[in-house]
Amino acid sequence: MSKLAKRDYAIGICLLLVVVFLWTSSNFVTQDLYVDGYEKPFLVTYLNTSAFTLYLIPFSIRLLLGRDVKRRKSLEHSSGSQYTPIPHDSEPTDAVAPVLPHGEMPPLTSVETAKLAFAFCFIWFIANWTVNASLNLTSVASATILSSTSGFFTLGIGRLFRVEKLTMAKIAAVLTSFAGVILVAISDSSETLPPGSDPVDPDTITALTRAIVSKPIFGDVLALMSAIFYAFYVILLKVRIGSESRIDMQQFFGFVGLFNIVSCWPLGLILHLTGVERFELPGTQKAVAALLINMAITWSSDYIYVLAMLKTTPLVVTVGLSLTIPLAVIGDFFLNKPSKGQVIVGAVLVIASFVVVGFVDESESHTEQVGTVEEEVLLRRSTDTQT
Repeated sequence: MSKLAKRDYAIGICLLLVVVFLWTSSNFVTQDLYVDGYEKPFLVTYLNTSAFTLYLIPFSIRLLLGRDVKRRKSLEHSSGSQYTPIPHDSEPTDAVAPVLPHGEMPPLTSVETAKLAFAFCFIWFIANWTVNASLNLTSVASATILSSTSGFFTLGIGRLFRVEKLTMAKIAAVLTSFAGVILVAISDSSETLPPGSDPVDPDTITALTRAIVSKPIFGDVLALMSAIFYAFYVILLKVRIGSESRIDMQQFFGFVGLFNIVSCWPLGLILHLTGVERFELPGTQKAVAALLINMAITWSSDYIYVLAMLKTTPLVVTVGLSLTIPLAVIGDFFLNKPSKGQVIVGAVLVIASFVVVGFVDESESHTEQVGTVEEEVLLRRSTDTQT
């Protein structure tokens, strides 16, 4: 691995640590908002997404000032993907065809960026909506642990797209992570009525118990759905983009926010008319502050998250996000909501499995890079000999 690649990798890891802290903080802010009675997961997600549109402001200013072309040239230069003119006999001498060295792809145009953002925005919205909804039904620790299993789904989906390799070590780690997930689910399903409750008749106790049991389980399912969709979108971006030098990330996220605003409001209208989630403005300053804080966290953290993924790999960032688990458990402890022993054991299993996957992935990446360098050296020697 070259010095530049190592530096980018280290920067990606640092960015990922920032995202871990921001996402865990956002989870607690969101759940606190629900506790205060403002249970609007769709609206929270919709507002968070709307904040991305602010990224279009600098892009629009550059466009108005005629600097967008200059910026694209700078991106091409930084990625080393310059166009090489090749004359064609059947065409005028000034006709050229773009040829890129070493299989490099050119930077995405604004149109290509908008198309990618359109495909990405729905996956992103579902991934965030499901995790926000799960926070209203289960604990922050449980939702965080289950949503962090995206590493498993990243491995599986990555294998389908041939960007990940399956090994015995990875399979064993995946099975271990599922054992942790099962422990968390069992812990949630065994919840009972809170101590000190007033005695009521047996039929009411049964009804209340079923309601309490079903909520955490449904919350766990939503958190797992979030993990699946997070895995889909990191693989999608890595396959379609490759390197952050190929895309203007501000422009990309600006389009994501714009497309979500335009396309997702009918869903909110349906939820309102059916009574699933009534549209209501926040009634307290605390709720308004929580919404604004969440918007600011999402506006910055998702941008940083994608940058971290492009500087590393999809599997590395999903593995790294498991660090939200101990932070969530610690947070619940300080909020006088200590996690059960099963949840803690589940957290340890999930972390251990993801650490193993991370080490295996790094080892494979190093081996592939060494092999690539050796092939290039042999190819150059062969070329020199023929010359």
